[in-house]
Amino acid sequence: MESRIMIKIKLRKVFRRITFAFASAALLIRSVAVWAQSADLVLKNGNVYTVNERQPRVEAIAIKDGKFLFVGSNAGVRVHEGAARRVINLRGRTVLPGLTDSHYHLGGVGDREMTLNLEDTTSLEEFLTKVEQRVKQAKPGEWVAGRGWIETFWKPQAFPTRWDLDKSSPNHPVFLWRADGHGAVANSLAFKIAHVTKDTPNPSGGEIMKDKTNGEPNGMLIDRAQGLVSRYIPPSTEANREQALLLGAKRSVELGWTQIQNAGGSFAEVERLKKLYSEGRMKLRVYQAIGGPGSEAQRLINEGATLGTFDQRLTVRVIKVSIDGALGSKGAALLEPYADHDSSGLLMHKEEDLMPMFVEALRKGIQIETHAIGDRANRVILDLYEKAFRAVPPKEREVKDPRWRVEHAQVINASDIPRFAKLGVIPSMQPSHAISDLHFAPSRLGIKRLEGAYAWQSLLKQGSVIAGGSDAPVERGEPMIEFYAAVARKDQRGFFGDGWHPEQAVTREQALKMFTIWPAHAAFEENLRGSIEPGKLADLTVLSADIMKIAEPDILKTRCIMTVIHGEVVFAARD
Repeated sequence: MESRIMIKIKLRKVFRRITFAFASAALLIRSVAVWAQSADLVLKNGNVYTVNERQPRVEAIAIKDGKFLFVGSNAGVRVHEGAARRVINLRGRTVLPGLTDSHYHLGGVGDREMTLNLEDTTSLEEFLTKVEQRVKQAKPGEWVAGRGWIETFWKPQAFPTRWDLDKSSPNHPVFLWRADGHGAVANSLAFKIAHVTKDTPNPSGGEIMKDKTNGEPNGMLIDRAQGLVSRYIPPSTEANREQALLLGAKRSVELGWTQIQNAGGSFAEVERLKKLYSEGRMKLRVYQAIGGPGSEAQRLINEGATLGTFDQRLTVRVIKVSIDGALGSKGAALLEPYADHDSSGLLMHKEEDLMPMFVEALRKGIQIETHAIGDRANRVILDLYEKAFRAVPPKEREVKDPRWRVEHAQVINASDIPRFAKLGVIPSMQPSHAISDLHFAPSRLGIKRLEGAYAWQSLLKQGSVIAGGSDAPVERGEPMIEFYAAVARKDQRGFFGDGWHPEQAVTREQALKMFTIWPAHAAFEENLRGSIEPGKLADLTVLSADIMKIAEPDILKTRCIMTVIHGEVVFAARD
C-alpha cells in the first residue's frame, strides 16, 4: 500500500492540474470578453450631442462592426480603447449623429459640378458673361446647358429672355435651368431646333411664357413646358451619369451628410448606385425615390421595396410625385392668384392620374412623397392622401403606418396645417428655401399669405415632425446653411423683412432633430440611425464649432471636420 505521504503528493499534483485548467479557462474567457469588447474605432474627448433623451451629452464613443458599441464617458471607453484599431482624440470638437438631407438630388448636384454652374450670379450681366465664357469653350453647334441662376438676387428682379441669350450665343443652342428646376430659359436657336413658336400650345402642367407686346415666346419655359426644348439636348453618357453620382456623393460627405434622401429618380439610377456600392466607390447612404406616376413607379409597386442593402446604404421604397411647380417661377398652385402675376399656378396631375397608384402603393407598403409648394397644391394632396387612407384601412396595408410625405409644404392655408399631424403625413421641408424666398415671396404672395409660409413652428406645435433637407442643387446643399436658416429665419446677411414671422423659427434642439432623428423616422429608420446609441449604425458628423451654443452668424462659418459612415472615416479635413 502506498504511504499517506505519496497519496498526498499525487493529490497535490492533481489539484495543481485542475487549478491550472480552471485558470487557463478563466484566462480564455477573459480574452474572449476583451476581444468581444475591443473596438474598431474609439473617439474620445468630444463634445457629443447624442439626440438620445436618456443620455443627451457624452464625451466618448466606441464603434465595432459599423455600429455604436459604447456611448459615454472618457473613463468608460478605456476598456474598449486598448485593443482598438484606431483611437481619435477629438480635442473638444462637436460631434452630432450623422446628418441627413431629407430632400436632395444627388445626380443634379454632380451635374452642377460638371456643367455651367450659375450659382451666385448677382446680375443679368454676370449671368450672360458666364454663358459667353462657356460658349467660347464649346464645339461648333454644341448645346450649352447649365443650372443655378435665380433672378430674385438681380436688379431688376426679372427673368432673362431668349433675346438676352442670343447676344451671348447666337450660334449655339442654350438651355439654362433656374435653380429650382421648375423654370428654364432657352435662346432662339434652341427654340428653332425644337420647333416652338407663338402658336405652340402650352402642355398640360406647363407654360410657354410670352412677350406681352407681340405674343412671341420670350424664352422662359415653366415646368412641363421645359420638355418641349430640353428633349433635344443630347443625352448624357453613362460614364457622365456615373461620374455625376460620384461627384455629388463626394461633395455630400465632405459637407457632413451621411445620408441623402434622393427625391426622385429611375431604376437606371438605382443600378448605377448598386454598381458603385459593389465596387466600394460609394460610401454615402441613399434613400432612393422613383419618379411617378408611370411604368417605373408601377415596377416598384409590383416588385416591392428594396430595404437596406450594402450595409443599410441603399433603400428603394418611395414613389416621388410632383403636384405643382415652384413659387419662384410662378408655377406653384395657389388658392388665389399670385399678387404679382395673373395666374394661380399649375397643377401637374389630375386625381384620376394618381388615385389608383396611391391605393395600390398603400396596400403594398410603398411610401409616397409629393412635391407640393402652393397652398392649393398642399390642400389637394392632403385631400388625395386622406381619400387613399380611407380607401385602404390599416388592416389591408402591408405597412400599417405609411408615413407618406409632402415635400416642401412651403405655403399652407391655416386650416390645413393641423391636417398633417392628424393624417400622420410628414412635412419634408427645406429651411434655406425660406431665407432665399424671403426676397420675393412677399411680392408673389402678399403679406397675408405669409402667415402660412414656411410654417415650421406651427406644424411642430400641432404634433408633426419635420424632415429637414436642402433640395440641392436648387439650394447649395450645405448643412450649416440649413441649420442656420432653421434657427435664425434670416438670410445670410441677417435680413428678414416685414411679415416674415420670426416666431416660426425653430430651437436649436428642434433643428438638430430635423437633420438627424426626424429624417430617420421619415425613412422608417429611427431604430437604426438618427441618434448616437449602442446598437445603432455608427454615422457621425464632427464639426469645428458647437452650433448648439455659438452666435447665429458663426454657424455659417462652421465647417465639417470629419464624417463617419458605418464606423469608417470617409472624410477628414486637413488640419
